[in-house]
Amino acid sequence: MCNSFPDDWSTAEAIQIQTIESIQQALSGIKMKYTLDINPDNKSGTAEGVLIGGNLKTLESLSGTKSDINTAGKILFVEDTGEYMYSVDRMFWNLKRTGKLSQLKGLLIGGFKIKVDEDADDFGRTLQDVVLEKIKTYNYPVCFDFPVGHQRNNYALKCGVRHRLSVSADNVSLKEI
Repeated sequence: MCNSFPDDWSTAEAIQIQTIESIQQALSGIKMKYTLDINPDNKSGTAEGVLIGGNLKTLESLSGTKSDINTAGKILFVEDTGEYMYSVDRMFWNLKRTGKLSQLKGLLIGGFKIKVDEDADDFGRTLQDVVLEKIKTYNYPVCFDFPVGHQRNNYALKCGVRHRLSVSADNVSLKEI
């Protein structure tokens, strides 16, 4: 996502500079490592696996096609923008019912910009509620608010590359290995 790029580099915010530098590092072959603050809804644990994922709506749309992803033994990241919470709930049900959540090693929940439907009743659930409901029977680390998606703090991730995810009460670390 290039929405992190400033129109004028001299006025760039620190987060924009860090985001752009992460892209440069990824393209230069530098091993990626991110350390983040905690979210109280995170689930602790450590996992190693190939990192895969992307836009949640796209992943749902590809389900059952030859472009469908295999999540077994992987660390999955998802993000989305402009979706209603009831649609996000449906998409997570799709991930659960197709077995994509059951064999994960870890889950990263990136940026979600939820659309509000002024004419509809409030869905009454948060993103954390929706995700935690779908994964409650699974035992792997989960990180909320990972800085990836349609937002300024959008760090480069290397899909198809092995990573270690550590989620603790103190911090979150995602490191390419």
